[in-house]
Amino acid sequence: MAEQDYSWVYSLVDSSQVSTFLISILLIVYGSFRSLNMDEDCQEKERECSGNGAGASTISSASASNSIQTIDSTQALFLPVGASVSLLIMFFFFDSVQVVFTICTAVLATIAFAFLLLPMCQYVMKPCTPQYKISFGCCGRFTMAELLSFALSIALVLIWVLTGHWLLMDALAMGLCVAMIAFVRLPSLKVSCLLLSGLLIYDVFWVFFSAYIFNSNVMVKVATQPADNPIDVLSRKLHFPQAAREGPRLSLPGKLVFPSSSGSHFSMLGIGDIVMPGLLLCFVLRYDNYKKQSSSANSNGGGCAGGDPGNGMPTFPGPGGIPARMQRVSYFHCTLIGYFVGLLTATVASRIHRAAQPALLYLVPFTLLPLLTMAYLKGDLRRMWSEPFETKPTPSKFLDV
Repeated sequence: MAEQDYSWVYSLVDSSQVSTFLISILLIVYGSFRSLNMDEDCQEKERECSGNGAGASTISSASASNSIQTIDSTQALFLPVGASVSLLIMFFFFDSVQVVFTICTAVLATIAFAFLLLPMCQYVMKPCTPQYKISFGCCGRFTMAELLSFALSIALVLIWVLTGHWLLMDALAMGLCVAMIAFVRLPSLKVSCLLLSGLLIYDVFWVFFSAYIFNSNVMVKVATQPADNPIDVLSRKLHFPQAAREGPRLSLPGKLVFPSSSGSHFSMLGIGDIVMPGLLLCFVLRYDNYKKQSSSANSNGGGCAGGDPGNGMPTFPGPGGIPARMQRVSYFHCTLIGYFVGLLTATVASRIHRAAQPALLYLVPFTLLPLLTMAYLKGDLRRMWSEPFETKPTPSKFLDV
């Protein structure tokens, strides 16, 4: 009897759960560092442009920055509303829009997975091909590595459409996660709190309370409902007689699924539960890097020793100060540990209640609260809240030590 009551404890070390934990954390870390590398590349190109006065560098730097989407306060407030509308459309009109939605998802997944493969293709192609770009007219100019990554991505999407295998769907979902974390920015802690708090309410409502209004769990139904294969739909529309064998229905790459070691069940995690906390982790990684660069610049320029490099405040402005060991803990590591604990708590809750849980109900508090606490103790909360990356002139009295 006791073994049955605590069977959920053993399920936590199941291969499906371990895979979910590892892959989600790796995607967040990889996407955050890809985002940081993109920012550093843009800064390097801007420095080269200002030093050489080259117009081409200006164009490439501007195009790279234009592809990045920064979420403001208004967008953060209305994003849960837009997500709710999209969820209702998929719930009520899924049969009507499933083909269009599947094709759009496949196109986005192709681009995202090509972005995921690009560093590997660049590493493979670098010794054997020159780094020039091939022109494709109005489509733009691309390197051989970019063409290879795009070709491999198209091949994977076509195989996924033909087979519907869960592993290929996971690969496409991973590409979507990394691309969204890399190309979307949270500018401040205030916008981060608005976005994550709104999405927490959105997640809780559609998982726990939608059944009382719509007589069905809207979130679970939309997330698990497979779509018709677009090849089969096209064959029926064109009345192809040779299309006797129907292709598999497609589970769309809006989630990660991993089978258990016994094959009896799948562990599932929505990509929103990876991307939205991932945007917060990307923000704190950029802030950690910004503080490190500011500290190096101030130490080289004779700045205030032992002070906050951004605003000239002392190192221990929090109440009673914090230990020096705590000062060395980065915001990124603190928030990443909070994400892991939140994901573990969500998994335990789903096993205990034997029902789907809104993961953001656990992920948001376990990531935001430690971050806010550490920022307050370190004296960075006010700056991170509004304008974390703006360089303000330091008064001369703080420089004379």
